[in-house]
Formats: sequence, C-alpha cells, structure tokens
Amino acid sequence: MTATVPTAPTAPAPHLARWLIRLHQPALLVGTAFVVVLGAALLWLWGPLTHGSVTAWRQYEACATTGPCHYNQYAILLHKDVYQYATFALLAVPFLVAAWAGASLVGRELEQGTVRLAWTQGVSPRRWLAAKLAVPAVPVTLGTGLLVLLHHLMWSAGDGRIGTAKDWYSGETFYANGTVPVVLALAGLAAGALLGLLTGRSLAALGGALGLTGLLWLGTQLAMPHLWPTVTRVSSLHDGPTGSGLGVERGLLTASGARIGDHGCDDGGTPKCRALFDRLDAVGYYHDYHPESHYWPLQITTSAVLLGVTALLTVAAFRVLRRRTGGPAAVPASAAAVEEAAV
Repeated sequence: MTATVPTAPTAPAPHLARWLIRLHQPALLVGTAFVVVLGAALLWLWGPLTHGSVTAWRQYEACATTGPCHYNQYAILLHKDVYQYATFALLAVPFLVAAWAGASLVGRELEQGTVRLAWTQGVSPRRWLAAKLAVPAVPVTLGTGLLVLLHHLMWSAGDGRIGTAKDWYSGETFYANGTVPVVLALAGLAAGALLGLLTGRSLAALGGALGLTGLLWLGTQLAMPHLWPTVTRVSSLHDGPTGSGLGVERGLLTASGARIGDHGCDDGGTPKCRALFDRLDAVGYYHDYHPESHYWPLQITTSAVLLGVTALLTVAAFRVLRRRTGGPAAVPASAAAVEEAAV
C-alpha cells in the first residue's frame, strides 16, 4: 500500500495580488482609516474652519476702524492649529509607508521564513518582489494623491483671506501642496523593500527605511531650489532686498559686479552697515528666488528626479534579491512583467 503525500496549495501563484491583499489586510485597513480621517480633517479645514476663520479676520480688521470690538479668536486659532497638524500628518505619509514596507511587507517575511513557502508554491522570487512593490504602489499613490489634492484645495480657499494663512513658499506648505509627497511615498516603498531585503530583520529594516527616507527628504529640500532657473531681482541699498518667493540666494552687489553673500546687512540705514558698504564698494542688493509661477515646474522637475531615484532603489532591491536567492537576473524586462505579477 502506497501512502499519498498531499501537495501544498498553489493558490498564491495565479492570484498573487489577491493573496497579498489578504495577507496585508490589517495594514490596508489602517491605511484606509488614516486617509479617511486625514481627508475628513482637510475637508473640515476647507469648509467650516476656513469660513469661520475668514469671518473672524474680517471682524478683527473692522476693529481697526471702529475701535474696541469683539472677534472670534477661537476660530482663528483652531484653523491655524488644525492646518498645522494636518500638514505635518500629510508629510509623514512617506515615512509611514517606508516603515511599513521595511518592517512588514518584506522584512518580517524574511525574518520568519514564510517567504520560502511562497517561493515553493509556484511564485518565483522575482515575481514575488514585483508584486510586493506593484500591488501596494496603487493604494499608496491614490491615497497620497487624494490627500495632496484636498490639502491644495483647502489652502487655496484661505489664501489671501486669512491673516495667518501660510504663503505658497512657506516651509511645509510648499511641499504638501504639490506632487513631491506622492513620489516620495513611492520612494519610501522602494526604500523599505530594499532595506528589508538587505537586513532580513523587521526592526532593522524599519529603522533603515526611515533613515533612508529621511535622507531622501533632506536631499529633496536641498536640491529642489536649484532644479529650475531662478529669477534675479536687483535693488538699491536704500530699498533693501526685494522680490517675494522661494529664496535661493541674496547678498550685495559691488561696483565691479561681484556678488557678496552672507553680509548680515539688509538694513543699510545703520552706521555699521554704511561703513561695510563703503569698505566693500557695494552699490546694491541682488536676490535670486523663485516666483509663484515656478511652483509647478519645481514640483514636477523634483518629482521626476525622485522617480528616477525610486527606479534605482527598485533595481537595487532586485539585485539584492538575486544575491539572496542565487537566481537569474531579477529585474523585470518591462512594465509588463510588473503588471503580470499583479494579476
């Protein structure tokens, strides 16, 4: 009598995307809840909070002409606080994606060895990683893109109408209103997968992915102002530096046309500054900056660079997977290979 050994199920192979969604359903639910809650906060800002703050500012401005009066200070402060928290929450999305991708999406499966089970059920390592990157990329892109759109609409509703509203070039607002957070979230996904493969440990991958995403975020802030030609505004010593926008560099112009930065004298009326100007033979100020018309060129150019970085991180992840498994070249030959993995 011959004993029959049951074969392992092969469900993950033909339905890999569905299998991944079931496997990471808790993360999908948490991510959906995050988008819903933050989206609701942005809609609240866009509607009632903006209306209340605009009304309160009108009351406050009327006080300057009518004398002592009352205005709704609470509405102004509430809009300001919720705006700040919502903006920081949106900018945290790439870090949350990177941490999850490193710790749970890849690192935990390698640490626990469950990935070997998938590889023995008709799923090649290359296809496994392609699906791991392609399937989450869809909700990450859609969710982050929706939040960015709501943030931009909300900011536009209060621009020029609320005294405490942030300028378009102001710190966090500049990035939260554009395409950079969406692409940076995809870069975080690739970074998490790469660190998960490199370390094979969920906690180490989490920390490494956060660190690498932080470096990408810092590099983005340093590089973005230089990825598009600036506008130069020249002004007299009496007028001081002029030009409103995303500043890149400003300083003194000498009679010979030389530039001197970091001089510390924007107010030429003080004796100390006048003496400095005489010593340097300064004749005016220069200011290199980006006006508001440069906003989308800067965002799109930076996003294109980040997409290139994301592609490099993805290629690196497939190279590391190849070394881990000893298989053939693991980079998909075309986008069709990634789409096939998600079917």
